[in-house]
Amino acid sequence: MEPLCIVSLRRAVVLVMTGKATVLETDGRLLHSEHVSVPLPVVLCLTRYVHVPVRRPVPPTRRTVLQRDNHRCAYCGGGADTVDHVNPRSRGGRHEWTNVVAACVRCNHRKADRLLHEIGWELAFVPRAPRWSVAFGTTSVRSEPLWSQYVVA
Repeated sequence: MEPLCIVSLRRAVVLVMTGKATVLETDGRLLHSEHVSVPLPVVLCLTRYVHVPVRRPVPPTRRTVLQRDNHRCAYCGGGADTVDHVNPRSRGGRHEWTNVVAACVRCNHRKADRLLHEIGWELAFVPRAPRWSVAFGTTSVRSEPLWSQYVVA
């Protein structure tokens, strides 16, 4: 078994009601209709094998970079709400995981399009591509604790 995706409650109930999935985890609540009561599904298991194509790498979007860096500025360690290219794009830097970090607005503005050695700054860490999928990152496990034993973050 491996996690495939996060689905809406409506889709989860339809999968269970049509026999395409079984409920592995529930939080104890029930969904009632006139004739049927169904446990509120939190984790499902499909009843038949589904071929999963090779997953593409996660792109470095604003959301995923902030998630990777835990919403902390790579320069000052404060709260981050923007992203910054370590080697600026105006100087040939690429938009890739090893060149993009989370930054606060103040540090992003102060750095502008300069290189780190020009202003005497250093990164607190070496930026890398995350090992998790966007759908199953650390944020999703924190939002639903019952998922933690099924998702390796």
